[in-house]
Amino acid sequence: MTAPTRLDRAVGAVLGSAAGDALGAPYEFGPAGQLGARGEEMRGGGGWDPGEATDDTQMAVLVAESLLERGGLELPDVFGRFQRWAAGQPKDIGLQTEAVLTSGDSWDLAAALHFQINARAAGNGCLMRASGSAVYFSAAGRQATMDAARRIAALTHGDQAAWEGTAILHELVRVALDGADPLAALPATLDAVHPDHRGRYAQVLAPDWHPGLATEFNGAVWPCLGSAVWALRTTSGFAQAVRAAVDLGGDTDTVAAVTGALAGARYGQGAVPPPWTERLHVPLPGFGERVLYADDLRALAQRLLEAGSR
Repeated sequence: MTAPTRLDRAVGAVLGSAAGDALGAPYEFGPAGQLGARGEEMRGGGGWDPGEATDDTQMAVLVAESLLERGGLELPDVFGRFQRWAAGQPKDIGLQTEAVLTSGDSWDLAAALHFQINARAAGNGCLMRASGSAVYFSAAGRQATMDAARRIAALTHGDQAAWEGTAILHELVRVALDGADPLAALPATLDAVHPDHRGRYAQVLAPDWHPGLATEFNGAVWPCLGSAVWALRTTSGFAQAVRAAVDLGGDTDTVAAVTGALAGARYGQGAVPPPWTERLHVPLPGFGERVLYADDLRALAQRLLEAGSR
């Protein structure tokens, strides 16, 4: 088989993340093993239509479109799009993200003030929306892509642990887009993580770690990222990795979205099962009646790759 091109991998990251999100949505907050037991894929449930992507992909699209329309990262614009989306009454929105976006505080203070009051802001909501930005910044190198990830994460998550997890995801996608092994890149990636957080990420990303060792619910940034890397490490294909992520239970849509971004970047768009993409659709609350489909996501990924390479 011919190795995927860089474009194939970029589309795989964006499309794969959305597909994982939609696959996992009906199983969210359920027990482990439900997908394997029921064998129902993209059939909807839990308030979601068949193939409907959740807030994970909706926010990823908002970040991506801001990068393209503004010609780079303009944090106030991204935050404004997030606010408009939150006001559009999406079916699902993370409690932490909702609190920040509806606080009335400015883009550069809202997340920090929320963290000061709550002292907890290491949710995985910053990971779930990173597929498009990871593609866009991939040509800029390790430091630039990790720094961009931190800045985008900080819009809604005041805990530096969330920033560092998103930075790791950006870098692993960048490595995969280059055709290299993201798992082999983990030591170098961890060297670029802030020292205060390096040890904890090294633990959940280690070869002998598995989701059964998690000390928090997988809605937290550490086990979510660790579970996605575990799914990539212990399987041999895109669909197997994403199914394994969903079968962990818990925050199934987000763990599968993060896994889908990594596996899609590794295996390319051709590995994403057509039955998953045929029903895939991404509504955008707050933006009229807009709905994106698989072909729209493919085009979006291509534009992100081209714009980030200029």
